[in-house]
Amino acid sequence: MEHITLLIGIVIVTALVFDFTNGFHDTANAMATTISTGALRPKVAVAMSAVLNLVGAFLSVEVAKTISGGIIDEAAGIRPEVIFAGLVGAIVWNLLTWLAGLPSSSSHALFGGLIGATLVSVGTGGVHGDAVVMKVLIPAVAAPVVAGIAATLATRLTYRLARGRDESETAGGYRAGQIASAALVSLAHGTNDAQKTMGVITLALVTGGVVAPHSDPPLWVVVSAGLAIALGTYLGGWRIIQTLGKGLTDIRPAQGFAAQTGAATVILASSHIGFALSTTQVCSGSIMGAGLGRKGGVVRWSTAGRMVIAWCLTLPAAGLVAGGAALLAEQGDWGVAAVAVLGLAVSGAIWLASRRKPVVPDDAAPSAAVAEEPAGVVTQALQAVAPPPAGPSSAPAAPAAPSVTPEPAVAATS
Repeated sequence: MEHITLLIGIVIVTALVFDFTNGFHDTANAMATTISTGALRPKVAVAMSAVLNLVGAFLSVEVAKTISGGIIDEAAGIRPEVIFAGLVGAIVWNLLTWLAGLPSSSSHALFGGLIGATLVSVGTGGVHGDAVVMKVLIPAVAAPVVAGIAATLATRLTYRLARGRDESETAGGYRAGQIASAALVSLAHGTNDAQKTMGVITLALVTGGVVAPHSDPPLWVVVSAGLAIALGTYLGGWRIIQTLGKGLTDIRPAQGFAAQTGAATVILASSHIGFALSTTQVCSGSIMGAGLGRKGGVVRWSTAGRMVIAWCLTLPAAGLVAGGAALLAEQGDWGVAAVAVLGLAVSGAIWLASRRKPVVPDDAAPSAAVAEEPAGVVTQALQAVAPPPAGPSSAPAAPAAPSVTPEPAVAATS
């Protein structure tokens, strides 16, 4: 019994470590566009996001129930070491994609890790295939598309409503709207992602006989998961913030407001239904949609392609790592210890690799984004969003015409 209690304790700590990585991995979802447009300073933005992630963790437990009893069969003989292996697979993939600056899905890393470890340990009977399809795979495909379409339409409507007004006049209002919508995204993130860790800890408690099957997460689980994701959010995943804020598209305040509002709506609706979707994919889809929604907007499809590849690899890659960890963990105490040591060694190596080229908050600031943007693209984008009065006014071109016409006259006299 002491061994089981110790092992469950190890699983709980590992789950909170995953929750921490989820926090700094997904900070960009809410704050990348807000930081890149200058609506909030980087440190203020992540502090606000951290507080709202914590608040959101207390608003619902529907997603936690999906994790603890919807995807994995609690009665299939799942042992704590299997959950531990699944968490290690998710953490390793989270850190690898963070190092690459890719906004992959922490949620799908967790799902892939749990599914891979369960398949190796128990077989297909331990996984509810219909729940995986309905509550994971379909939302994974549909959510970013829906959010992208909504952001595209919202961006076009926003620019249409503001037509005829100078962009500098409306930027202040849109930045205020961005702060409000970013707060909503952070709150929505807490209602969805913090619950995934609650679900995993509850699943571990069920497998150890500490709580009854299909139980709601105990209050201490809710509090600890909320604090872990809030702390990770506060530290900020600046590499991924840099990618989403300036690497995917050139975001203006109006676009940021439209993208974040659309993303928050999709996430909150999914949390209410119990869909454990990827907030990363939703927010990335919204940002791409906002880029397409502005006339002449720039979307860097090479970056988007790398992101989509990472999305497709997340479930199987985390599952493979977790499956190998499960094989080792099932060998007994020494196997669990070996998985823990290997996980720490890989995590340490990734952290050391990240120190070779660190990314700091200033790298996500608006000035950094403009400085690295090719001049031709920026000029094109600025001309595309210029208000109508600047279009018909051909004043700059008028002086150019007389300067060309005298030359033929001189040529004729000579």
